[in-house]
Amino acid sequence: MQHIIQQLSEIEQLKNICHEQGNSVSMPSVEVLGNIVQITRSLLFPGYFGEAAINEQTLIYHIGIQVERLQRLLAQQIKSGLCFEGTQSCSEQLDTVAQQKAQAFIEQLPDIRKQLQTDVVAAYNGDPAAKSYGEVIFCYPAIRAISNYRIAHALLQLDVPLIPRIIAEMAHSETGIDIHPGATIGNYFTIDHGTGVVIGETAVIGNNVKLYQGVTLGAKSFPLDEAGNPIKGIDRHPKIGNNVIIYANSTLLGNIHVGDGAIIGGNIWVDKDVPAGAKLRQNPNPTSLHSAGGNL
Repeated sequence: MQHIIQQLSEIEQLKNICHEQGNSVSMPSVEVLGNIVQITRSLLFPGYFGEAAINEQTLIYHIGIQVERLQRLLAQQIKSGLCFEGTQSCSEQLDTVAQQKAQAFIEQLPDIRKQLQTDVVAAYNGDPAAKSYGEVIFCYPAIRAISNYRIAHALLQLDVPLIPRIIAEMAHSETGIDIHPGATIGNYFTIDHGTGVVIGETAVIGNNVKLYQGVTLGAKSFPLDEAGNPIKGIDRHPKIGNNVIIYANSTLLGNIHVGDGAIIGGNIWVDKDVPAGAKLRQNPNPTSLHSAGGNL
C-alpha cells in the first residue's frame, strides 16, 4: 500500500484539487450551514421550523435565543469562508469582519421575511390545490428553495464568499431547484412543482413571475479569451419583466429580455427578446415559434 500512499501524496497531482486552510481555521461546514438555514427559517417562519412550540407569550423568547445562535454560528462560518477565499489573512482581525457581516445579515431578516411573505402569497394564489398559507410554507419545495436563495443572496450582497453558494446548493439537493445566489428576483415569485428549474447567476426576474417545472433561465456558450479560457463575469442570462408566466420545460438562453405580461408556453426554446404581452406557443411546424393571441 505504500506506493498508493506515495502516489496520492504527490504534490504535482494535487494541483487545483488540494486546499490548505490558513491558520488551522476549519473549512466551512455543510452540517453547520444546514443548522444555520434551519435557524434562519425558524426566524422567518416561526412555528414551522425548529423544535420550539411558538405562541404569543413565547415568541420573543424564541426569537431572542435563535438570533443569538445564528449570530454565533454564522460568524464562525463566514470567517471560514473568508479564510477559504484567501484574500484576507486568517487573523483575529477577521473575527471582527465576520461578526460585522453576520450582524449585517441579521439586520436584513425583517426585509427578507417581507419578501418571502409575498412569495408565499404568490404560491398560494397560483395553486388551486393549496389549502392554506401554512401548507405552502411547510410543504412546498419552491418556498424552501426560494428561502435559501433569499438567504444566500443577502449574504452574497455582503461579499461573503463560498457560503452563499453552499446554501443555494443545499436547496438544489433538497428540492431539485437550482437558483444561483447572484440572480436578482423580485417580489411575489413562485415556482410550481419546481423540479429541474435552473436560474443562472446574472438572471433578473421582476415582480409577480411564475415558473413551472423544468424551466431554464440559462446562458449560451460564452466566449473565450485569447488563451482559450472562458471569460467570467459577463452578463449572460435572461432578464424577465413583471407579470410573466413561463410554462414547463421551456428554455430561455442568453442576455435576452422578456417583456412585462408575456406568456411563454411549454417546451419552447427562446434565444431572442420577447415583447411585452406576447404569447408564445409551439407551432405545429417545430422549426418556428408562433405568437398566439389566444389564452394558453
